Amino acid sequence: MKVVIWAVFLGVLVSGCYSVLDESPHISERSLRKTANFPIGTSLRFLPFIVDQRLKALHEHHFDSYTAGNDMKMHRVMPFDNEFNFQTVDAIVAYTQQNDQRLFGHNLIWHSSTPKWVVEKARKDPQWLANFMREYIHAYVGRYKGLVHGWDVVNEGINTHGGGYRTDSIWYEILGEKYIEQAFHYAHEADPDAVLFYNDFNTERDMAKFDFMLSMVKDLQARGVPISGIGFQMHIRMDIPDEVIAETLQKAADTGLQIHLSEVDVIFNTHNDSKGGGVENFTVLTPEMRAAQREKYKNLVRMYREIVPKKQQYGITFWGFNDRDTWIKKFFAMIDWPTLYDEDLQAKPALLGVLEGLD
Repeated sequence: MKVVIWAVFLGVLVSGCYSVLDESPHISERSLRKTANFPIGTSLRFLPFIVDQRLKALHEHHFDSYTAGNDMKMHRVMPFDNEFNFQTVDAIVAYTQQNDQRLFGHNLIWHSSTPKWVVEKARKDPQWLANFMREYIHAYVGRYKGLVHGWDVVNEGINTHGGGYRTDSIWYEILGEKYIEQAFHYAHEADPDAVLFYNDFNTERDMAKFDFMLSMVKDLQARGVPISGIGFQMHIRMDIPDEVIAETLQKAADTGLQIHLSEVDVIFNTHNDSKGGGVENFTVLTPEMRAAQREKYKNLVRMYREIVPKKQQYGITFWGFNDRDTWIKKFFAMIDWPTLYDEDLQAKPALLGVLEGLD
């Protein structure tokens, strides 16, 4: 399938914007994608990224995998009842094809991106939700069969802290825990070749949550549910011991599934995992902090390379690659510097740490 109409419109839009931006940004840093022997990705918001020459140049220089930050979530692709809006996804497909980049689908089922109209209809008619999930996944995944390489089929289906399923999800409330395996079956039916992940956060450090996730994944495997991989979001804090991260990576790799470090950033300050819950222990980024972050990134990449067998390395995806656009500051309402480039889109020591980890 070729995505043409929206791509043509996009070309007109982009050509009209380039004239006010730098025409040939210079990048002196070594390319991550050329250094790594597995895919290296980042999340992006298609607009304004597509009309920012510096961001585009950095993305095409460093990354061979594209994950949409919000553009492929349910509230964006189906904002109204029975109305798909595929325009932006079509444009992303066209862009990634043009630039020989893998497109990763984030995500299919997530409580936080479920539109309000879906929640309201589900509470009135529980059977409707079961039918809707099947039809939504079949239509969405089927449309991009062979174009989207892999999907986060279910995102964050486990409690924020500790074990147990997330009960404040409309999917669990109405359908129970079975919704998770059903979503995997539907995605596999729509595209048997797509790589299908369960994705969650804090699983590199909250051992109770990790153990519950691992038990759930092993149960899905034992019953023949078509799960292909485990996504570790890896929004890690500087104070998380490397030994803890290594232990969870090893146990996950022992399942034989593909392992994706799917939303990587390295955070200095702390938070309580809720919106606006940031605690600013640091308000200035010092040279010592920069050096420590470089080491943390290096260690994380090395652990991934050394612990996860090559055939199971789906890749590392950074959740944004510059401090200007990072989600951390807005979501947690705090200052932080979690990414590889600073607010002026200049490389930080963190980028060197990743390159060192890849060498």
